Amino acid sequence: MAAIELEGLTKHFGDVVAVDDLDLTIEEGEIFGFLGPNGAGKSTTIDILLDFTRPTAGSATVLGHDAQAESLAVRQRTGVLPDGYHVYDRLTGRQHIEFVLESKAVGQDIDALLERVGIAEAADRKAGGYSKGMTQRLVLAMALVGDPDLLVLDEPSTGLDPNGAREMREIIREENERGTTVFFSSHIMEQVEAICDRVAIINRGQLVAVDTVDGLREATETATTMWISAADVDEAMLEAVADCEGVTNAVYEDGQVVVTLFGGSKYDVLKTLDSAGATIADFSVDESSLEDLFVQYTTEEQEVRA
Repeated sequence: MAAIELEGLTKHFGDVVAVDDLDLTIEEGEIFGFLGPNGAGKSTTIDILLDFTRPTAGSATVLGHDAQAESLAVRQRTGVLPDGYHVYDRLTGRQHIEFVLESKAVGQDIDALLERVGIAEAADRKAGGYSKGMTQRLVLAMALVGDPDLLVLDEPSTGLDPNGAREMREIIREENERGTTVFFSSHIMEQVEAICDRVAIINRGQLVAVDTVDGLREATETATTMWISAADVDEAMLEAVADCEGVTNAVYEDGQVVVTLFGGSKYDVLKTLDSAGATIADFSVDESSLEDLFVQYTTEEQEVRA
């Protein structure tokens, strides 16, 4: 069963089309990244999943339940870390968790839950004295009440320092290993690339791509740079490499052949150098980052192509 299934999902705010005929399926057990520029429709889509707003057309199914007709059932099985969250300064971390436990009518070890997100030692401190990272962990702990089948995280690493962002990734992985499906929106491409099984890119309310990061690389004309440590390289060898399919540039600098490649075979480049008589010691590859791919998929040219 799909964890989330969107069919023809559309949302208008007056003359503005926030989400435009969106079809998307997230499978159970995935860590799925949902990307797009500001105003692309990400938050509106999440609001529809949680029944904070109603679609103009189409449907959203979450864990087998209609997101609008069965919103209570959806919320009972879903944990949410919203982008615009806030905590109550005068309440302790423990009191925040107690409130959610009562709201969901479930029983759970509060200390164990706070331990899962790394703030057990601050359980009885008032949340007004928490740092940004601690506050984010507290809200995540609130989302984990009841061991939800689905976690919806909207910008979970915003405002965190590199250590905090890394720790957030680790927590997300641990929850996924427990069997939780994770659906999250983020502007931090490194976070998404490091953790997601698949990603979707939405632009101007429309889905322009959905695949693994490697799949997106293969589908777009983004450059790969090869750094080949080699000796006995002459101009004729460089010309032979430059003739390989997809190669746009090949130069020899400081004992390395530097090759720029668009969609061609890295193996063919290495084989060509070797066959020509070069002595290859090692090589490395600099693939296009998810940020590069994101730019490709959200340019006017890519929109037309999509």
